[in-house]
Formats: sequence, structure tokens, C-alpha cells
Amino acid sequence: MSDDLESFRAGIARQRTPLPRDNEDARFVIRTDEVQWYTPKGTNPSHLGPVLGLPIKSFELFLQEIPAGGSSDMQQHHHEAVHYIMSGRGYSEIGPGRYEWATGDFVSIPPMEWHRHYNSDDSEPVRMLLIENSKLLDALDLNYRTSAGLVTWAELQDPERDPHTH
Repeated sequence: MSDDLESFRAGIARQRTPLPRDNEDARFVIRTDEVQWYTPKGTNPSHLGPVLGLPIKSFELFLQEIPAGGSSDMQQHHHEAVHYIMSGRGYSEIGPGRYEWATGDFVSIPPMEWHRHYNSDDSEPVRMLLIENSKLLDALDLNYRTSAGLVTWAELQDPERDPHTH
């Protein structure tokens, strides 16, 4: 039997194992100081810290920090996302709407809705916890994400704007 067929059959057998299944990764706690921060390449000036190492199969967790007076990029994606505001205040452009938020609020981003987050404070960063069902869509080969760069909703609607420039 080929290795591919053997692997396929093993996957089917694993699916037939009743839940809860044994976790392959027994790591259930990730400490804040273990999160590795980075600034995405391209047009998103915010800082991201993916929470890696947890045995999560269908969603992803990120920490996001938007510098004082800064913003994220304008983006859209197939996955749903919820942003929990850990500290700070600001607003989000979600489609044509503007939505104010502050510490303790939740911001929901529907699939394929253009959105951008802004920090309204000139002296303190905003910190958010992002929860996305992107892993599930990745597993189904259905995820997609794109950025329009540092444009506003109004600028995004300009028919003269070249959609290929960020």
C-alpha cells in the first residue's frame, strides 16, 4: 500500500475516534512573555503577536498593538474575526461605518468586509486580542486575505484609485 493511501486511511481511523480525542500537544498555557511580536511586512504598521503552541485546531489567537495615534491597514478576509480591546480606545472603519470602542469592548469583523482599526490616543498604544476562525478555513483551503494599505474607506471607494497599489 502506498504511503499516501496509508496516511489517508490513518486519518479516517482517527476521525472515527470519539471525542474528546487525546491532545497531541499537552501545552495548555502560553505565558505573555512567550509571545513573539513582529511587525508585518508590507502595509500594516501595527504589531502582531501570534499565540503559538496551543492545541487549537479551528481558530487562531493574536495579540495586536497599534501605536499611539496609529492604525492598522485596510484589509478584508474570508474568515470571521473578533477583536477584544484589552487596553486603549479608538474606532474601526467596517465597511462604510465608523464604530467607536474602548477597553473591554468587542469588535466583530464579518467575512469579506473591508475594515481598518485606529488608535485615538496620541500617547498610549491600543492592545487587542484577536480571535479568528482562519485555521478552520485554511484547513479547508478556503481562506483569503488582502490589504489595500493605509487608505480610508472613502479612499477605497475612489473609482480613480488603482486597486493594485497600496
